[in-house]
Amino acid sequence: MRRQAQKRLGRRGGGADVNPEQSIHLAGSNLGKYRHVCAFFHNQDQEDKVVVPFFKEGIDRGGKAFYVSYPQMYVHLFHELSHAGIEVKLAEKRGQLEVKKPEEVYVRDGRFDQDAVLALIQEVLRKGAEQGFTLTRYVSRMEWAVKYRVGMNELLEYEARLNLVLPNFQDPVICVYNLAQFKADVVIDILRTHPMVIIGKLMAKNPFFVPPDVFLQELSERRANTRPGTVRLQKHEQ
Repeated sequence: MRRQAQKRLGRRGGGADVNPEQSIHLAGSNLGKYRHVCAFFHNQDQEDKVVVPFFKEGIDRGGKAFYVSYPQMYVHLFHELSHAGIEVKLAEKRGQLEVKKPEEVYVRDGRFDQDAVLALIQEVLRKGAEQGFTLTRYVSRMEWAVKYRVGMNELLEYEARLNLVLPNFQDPVICVYNLAQFKADVVIDILRTHPMVIIGKLMAKNPFFVPPDVFLQELSERRANTRPGTVRLQKHEQ
C-alpha cells in the first residue's frame, strides 16, 4: 500500500515514480545511514543554499518537508521554494510542506520537555509514512533554545538522546544552528552530538561525534559537578 501511495505522490509531484532508496542529496554530498545532522551557518544565504534544494528534492520525489521556525522565516522559505519551482500552496494542501513554530514543538506551555519533544518528533516521522510520503525531511532552526534560555545540558542531552531514536527511521533530521546565536563552547558540544555535520555549504561525517551512551554518561558526570540552573544558553555577543 505504501509503495502505491509513493508512486501516486511521485506522479502527482511531477513525473517519475519515487524510489525511497534514492540517494538523499544534502550540502554537496549523499546522506548515508546516519540521518541526524547539525548544520552551522554564518548567514541566511548559506542556509538557503542547503535547505532549499534539500526540501525541493524531497517534495519533487513525493516526500514531505517539515520545517520548525518562526513565522517570518516561513515567508522567506516559501519565497525561496517558489523561486526554485515548487508550487508552495499546492505542496501545503497535499501535506507535503508543513511548518510549525518552536512553541508548537519544543517549548509547549513555555517549557522544554525532552520526553515530549522526542515523542512528538517520532510521531511526525511516523505520520509522514502513514500518509504515504517517501520520507519526511525534518529541518529545525534551533534559536528557540537561546530565546527560552534552555539549560545547556538539557539541550545537549536532548540532541544525544535523539541519536537513540532516529535509527528507527530513515528520515533525515537537520538541526540548524546560526553561529551568531551560539557561543563557541556550546557549538563544540553540539558538534559532538551529531554523526554528520554541515559547515557552510559542505557536509561531512563528523570525526568529533561521541556515541550517545558515552556522551550521556559524560553529561551525568558534568551535572554532578555543576550547581543546578547555573548554565543557561545566552545569545552570543559578537
